[in-house]
Amino acid sequence: MARIPAPKLELHRETLPNGLRVVLAPHRLAPVVAVSMHYDVGFRSEPQGRTGFAHLFEHLMFQGSESLDKLAHFRHVQSSGGIFNGSTHPDYTDYFEVLPSAALERALFLEADRMRAPRITTENLRNQVDVVKEEIRLNVLNRPYGGFPWITLPPVLYDTFPNAHNGYGDFTELEAATVEDCAAFFDAFYAPGNAVLTVAGDFDVEHARELVARHFADVPARPVPSRPSFAEPAPDGERRHEQPDPLAPLPALAVGYRLPDPVADLKTYLAHELLAAVLSDGDSSRLEQRLVHADELVTDIGAGCGLMGAPLDARDPDTFTVTAIHPADVEAERVLGATDEEIARLADQGPDPDELSRITARWAATLFREHDRLVSRTLALGAFELLHGRGELVAELPAMVAAVTPDQVAAAAQRLRPDSRAVLTVQPTGGPA
Repeated sequence: MARIPAPKLELHRETLPNGLRVVLAPHRLAPVVAVSMHYDVGFRSEPQGRTGFAHLFEHLMFQGSESLDKLAHFRHVQSSGGIFNGSTHPDYTDYFEVLPSAALERALFLEADRMRAPRITTENLRNQVDVVKEEIRLNVLNRPYGGFPWITLPPVLYDTFPNAHNGYGDFTELEAATVEDCAAFFDAFYAPGNAVLTVAGDFDVEHARELVARHFADVPARPVPSRPSFAEPAPDGERRHEQPDPLAPLPALAVGYRLPDPVADLKTYLAHELLAAVLSDGDSSRLEQRLVHADELVTDIGAGCGLMGAPLDARDPDTFTVTAIHPADVEAERVLGATDEEIARLADQGPDPDELSRITARWAATLFREHDRLVSRTLALGAFELLHGRGELVAELPAMVAAVTPDQVAAAAQRLRPDSRAVLTVQPTGGPA
């Protein structure tokens, strides 16, 4: 920890009378400011029978609002030289703008206006259903290994609808969505008290407070839904499923394990992320050396925390995954067996101290580099504040990672038990081209 100090992070918090939580993070190195809004609703909160609804609603939030016509949000940001976007995650949905610092009020107005009332019409709904369906075709249905493993593995590892269903959505259920469904979803989850507003970059704190109050204080308060627990028992045995894929050129394998609660047991969770790095981060990693170079069993191998490719992106339960693509003449059992042997070796011996030191230094450097980008830092602040109640994790994580010991990584490897996991195999069914 002495070698990786926590960078300085200035945070100012307040909660408006309507319940909106505000985090201000001034950092006046460049004349740029970022604004993000994180709502406490994601894939796992969408109602049964409306798969993909949280993501669909994210699209609708860009289709106009109380004072703005369709596409006006786009024009206001881009005419100021800014960028914007939004994304849907298991437990939250975020929206952001990055603009020249002189345009801070514009970004705050835009977010406040759609928090009051997005422009939900039949025309906008039908249009965005078509847009989402095309996105699914592009990213899942018409792509080799589409949805692997973030869509295809959860139904094997989990039992409950929130954890197991397809967050992208079923076409039939998307098409059945109504304006009334959208209004009910907005009323339930897009209340000020269910959101975190983050402002980061080049601004004066007192002026920013005045602007936030000017634009958000009169947004009516609404009841905030109680956040349910999505916890469910871990599997009491190994689960298996085979998935046909007519577009895949080679077989693939995904293995899923349950992770410790990232909020209640963050240190243990981080040990699993470092375990993933020891296994597959870089050409010298354990699985790369064994399965790619020595045994030549796979063409690609990876391990990580989080189904969507990013650690600390969800509350409990979360998933540790190992994925591999292998030649058709290599049986999946050989890949799984070699992977199990490497995990067992780490569980018994742990990583070498020098090996772990290199990995923690590289991972900490990655965090520093990522959070040096204003948009990444702003989104991380908002997500950590929402999920953990501590935006300070942006600055603290590098040192926390550096403090993980070989024994903690070994203990993490011991948790990856074959009798409590899901194994998904992907089999090409398209035949020769």
